[in-house]
Amino acid sequence: MTFWRGKQTDEQGRRRIAVNLRLAEPTAVAEIPIDHFDGLDKFEDLPRDGRCVADYWF
Repeated sequence: MTFWRGKQTDEQGRRRIAVNLRLAEPTAVAEIPIDHFDGLDKFEDLPRDGRCVADYWF
């Protein structure tokens, strides 16, 4: 899968998306912060823990 795009927009008109970063060069995406969210039923953002892509890949 290369990406995911939500069908609906939120109250501000924004649409959720996700991109498969494993298709990019590691140095190009290494410093992107990781965002976690409660995706079961609320889609609320969880607090950031300071980790980025490099913390998972390297």
